[in-house]
Amino acid sequence: MRRTSAMTFALTVFLLGLLCGRIWNDAPTAFAENAAAAKETQNAAKDKAQRKNQPAPPVDDGKLRIICFGAHPDDCEIKAGGVAALWSQQGHHVKFVALTNGDIGHWKMAGGPLAQRRNAEVQHAADLLGITTEVLDIHDGELMPTLENRRKVTRLIREWKADIVMGPRTNDYHPDHRYTGVLVQDAAYMVAVPFFCPDAEPLAKNPVFLYYPDRFKKPYPFQADVAVGIDSVMDRKVEALVDMESQFVEGGALGSADLIAGGEEQRQKRRREVRDAFENRDRKTAKAYATELNKWYGDRATPFEYAEAFEICEYGHQPTPEELRKLFPFFPEAKAP
Repeated sequence: MRRTSAMTFALTVFLLGLLCGRIWNDAPTAFAENAAAAKETQNAAKDKAQRKNQPAPPVDDGKLRIICFGAHPDDCEIKAGGVAALWSQQGHHVKFVALTNGDIGHWKMAGGPLAQRRNAEVQHAADLLGITTEVLDIHDGELMPTLENRRKVTRLIREWKADIVMGPRTNDYHPDHRYTGVLVQDAAYMVAVPFFCPDAEPLAKNPVFLYYPDRFKKPYPFQADVAVGIDSVMDRKVEALVDMESQFVEGGALGSADLIAGGEEQRQKRRREVRDAFENRDRKTAKAYATELNKWYGDRATPFEYAEAFEICEYGHQPTPEELRKLFPFFPEAKAP
């Protein structure tokens, strides 16, 4: 009897040991899963809090919604400032997003003061262009294509209820530019998946995703599917860019005190140089894509002097020429054959 009781007790202890061991082994996994879920909820709440002062997309008013992503506070303005002003003139809703705060983009100042200065510059540019701009609080030079950042981009696209999404291609010299392209491409499918970021309503229709132009040739060069003449808004675009003095008048991260040495007279000279450089940049675009301009505008008595161009990404909705004319409503109607 005693022997049977001893064996029963030993078996009970053994089974309890196995159970406790399993619970102990499973505990780290359960803890990690709970911690990850809690962090995701916290990040979603933080993103929402950061955007609470941003103008919300208006109710359905029949107008287009366009969201443009850049790595730094100035990228969108350079690549799409003209077309943004054209959309804005017609009452459409345009938002620029800088995924980093640009806090190392100057030869003299950095950190919080520079991030605040650059945010003020792009907000001023937004007023000139008639758009909305948001700068995320991610350090310049440290953007990574993480799951957390993929969710940020997905939420931004969903909350803007975008018809068009713009971003850079992924073969760029700057890691922040490359990863901005990756994050935007990674969102191209996820924006319609209901249980990815369930805190933000998924889009019923995938937007059209467009690339900005660049000069890189490998693995393949930029191919313009759309070219937009921006002569009528060029002054506004250039004024917005010239007023980003930290980046262009003072030279940004690779500038120096020599650029503005000599007081106000030298600063004004630099402003003129910057203006000329940006005008020449978009003048070259108009010449390079003259064929595409003719495709969309037909033969004009006076060719466009300035232009911006965009390539359709294969990952989003693939628009027909008729759809593109609706998305770019400043194109003239196509002539009947």
